[in-house]
Amino acid sequence: MALALYRKYRPATFSEVVGQEHVTDPLRVALSAGRVNHAYLFSGPRGCGKTSSARILARSLNCAKGPTPDPCGECNSCIGLAPNGTGSVDVVELDAASHGGVEDARDLRDKAFYAPAESKYRVFIIDEAHMVTTQGFNALLKIVEEPPDHLIFIFATTEPDKVLPTIRSRTHHYPFRLIPPGVMRSLLERNCAAEGVAVEPSVFPLVIRAGGGSARDTQSVMDQLLSGAGPDGVKYERAISLLGVTDSALINDVVDGLSAGDGAAVYGTIDRLVDAGHDPRRFASDLLDRLRDLVLLCAVPDAAERNLVSAPDDEVAIMAAQAERIGPAALTRYAEIVHQGLVDMRGATAPRLLLELLVSRMLLPSASQSEAALLQRLEQLERRPPAAIAAASGESAAPAGAPVFTRRSQQPADQPAPQPDPQRAAPAPVAVAAQPAPAATPAPAAAPTPVAAQPTPAAAAPVAAPAPTQPAAVAPAPAAVAPAPAATASGAMDATAVRRIWSELLAAVRATSRSTEAMLTNAMVSEVDGNVVTITHTSAPLARRLAESRNTEAIATALASVLGGTWQVRCTHGTPGATPQQATQAKAARPAPTRPSQAQNQQSRPQPEPQQAQAPRPPVDDVPPPPEPPEPDDPLPPEPDDEEAMLAEAARPVDPATVNEVQAKDPESVMLQLLADELGARPLKKA
Repeated sequence: MALALYRKYRPATFSEVVGQEHVTDPLRVALSAGRVNHAYLFSGPRGCGKTSSARILARSLNCAKGPTPDPCGECNSCIGLAPNGTGSVDVVELDAASHGGVEDARDLRDKAFYAPAESKYRVFIIDEAHMVTTQGFNALLKIVEEPPDHLIFIFATTEPDKVLPTIRSRTHHYPFRLIPPGVMRSLLERNCAAEGVAVEPSVFPLVIRAGGGSARDTQSVMDQLLSGAGPDGVKYERAISLLGVTDSALINDVVDGLSAGDGAAVYGTIDRLVDAGHDPRRFASDLLDRLRDLVLLCAVPDAAERNLVSAPDDEVAIMAAQAERIGPAALTRYAEIVHQGLVDMRGATAPRLLLELLVSRMLLPSASQSEAALLQRLEQLERRPPAAIAAASGESAAPAGAPVFTRRSQQPADQPAPQPDPQRAAPAPVAVAAQPAPAATPAPAAAPTPVAAQPTPAAAAPVAAPAPTQPAAVAPAPAAVAPAPAATASGAMDATAVRRIWSELLAAVRATSRSTEAMLTNAMVSEVDGNVVTITHTSAPLARRLAESRNTEAIATALASVLGGTWQVRCTHGTPGATPQQATQAKAARPAPTRPSQAQNQQSRPQPEPQQAQAPRPPVDDVPPPPEPPEPDDPLPPEPDDEEAMLAEAARPVDPATVNEVQAKDPESVMLQLLADELGARPLKKA
């Protein structure tokens, strides 16, 4: 009868134990120094080397050259305690699962006082120690606490918490762990090479996953595959059929269908899966494992090199492409849905139906109102290219021949100006003229078209005549925006390219001026126009400091050293999300903030009285409107439209006399005066 792999290749020394270096190395050091304790506790999952390590420890202690970390293998004790040896009379191995009562403990206690027959120590190995009853532990308590000099206890258990605390506190506790996939694969390859059987590389991940990190379980699965191997060795097809694992091709078809939103491909794969006799629960479990690998590949691109993902190289390449197409948000939502589906499949009578329902939830994120579904939909929009979004919206919303709105920043240089400018300039002639002119109404709307395409002073004069402030600022706007796409299309350096080398630029600035490099910490490149680089900072004082000549020269020198050429630097204040083009258009479209009390501004503003006189508002009821409050001599300034207007308003000098007058008033008296003036209220007289 053939010997099982886990028995045939059981380790004989601590150096042969794999994946447990955190246990074997301290034990080897203790044996070399002669610091041997009277009791040890080995704990950990099943099949990870607890009992084998206990036998190796007993062999190292009773060796003729011992205690030693490397037994000689020649003395009677080493030969008897070898993996396939006959055993030793001085080493007693007890199975607590069947000998855990108080009577067994008393019998063991009585035998413990006898001296060893031919070795240095008597070693008691108690396997499955958590099965010993409380009375049995109490019977062993005294001898474990104060054993004879020749007695050593070794407890091995998978549940150390069930060992009596008074026993556990008197031992040296060494926790064993599951073996990593990379170490397990090396062990399997070595054993298969020793057996002389060829195994396809794609079979090892299946066996390792089936073993679950246990060396004994993994070698048992491999032993089963080796027993049924043909002349060509162990093939992948034979392994998946024997282990019941889902073929990776089916999982790839489902994942690719989910990434493309192809419901027909996904449901067709499920139909083929059921027709082939696969269990839907096992398929869902394997799909969850694949989603776990994809999430890891999204978070850690080199997860395969770090042994976080165990798969062949070609399969890792396929999974990396899948993770890139789907995205982390969608993968996380898929994993949550599959995990919940596995919980619902427990005891279900129709697992295929549940599998199809959970696939439908993955394919329809819009049917769910959860945050994960919303995040997946946003991620899908972000991953779509702008051209595809524009094409999809144009095909679905815009009928044939209908005008299509185009953003000003997306218009090429040879297109006419956008429509909002004529609408803004159109009401100006109505406000100035005293009589309506219906026939001349379309003329202002058509006039700006050639003017915006060729912004010359002569052509802009007719439009600028009614309202000289707004059209004069609006007309040059397309000329300032138009060169940006041309520069990008010609291959020149843009803001995105400069942002990619921002760290190198900061290092070059640091070599010239550390203070400038510190001020550039929260700054960012907002625009590159030719050889002019515009840097925006969120702090206005730091933006002014950066705009100084010595700082701009330092930045320009750094740009020249990194990119070459000659550069000019402009530093402005603004938010990271705003671009200089948008800011320029916004500033050009609105007038500068001025006080209404100034005479020239009052004359330049159009008066709304003629328009109100032409179209009076009809009365709604007989109740007369309340009287309008009197207009103050110096009306309040208008609310600033942007941050620069607010800063300009705050920077204006304040009359000291006015400030002193306001500060001198008592707030309570001001409140009482306001109530008396507006509501006619009088203060109550105290009795």
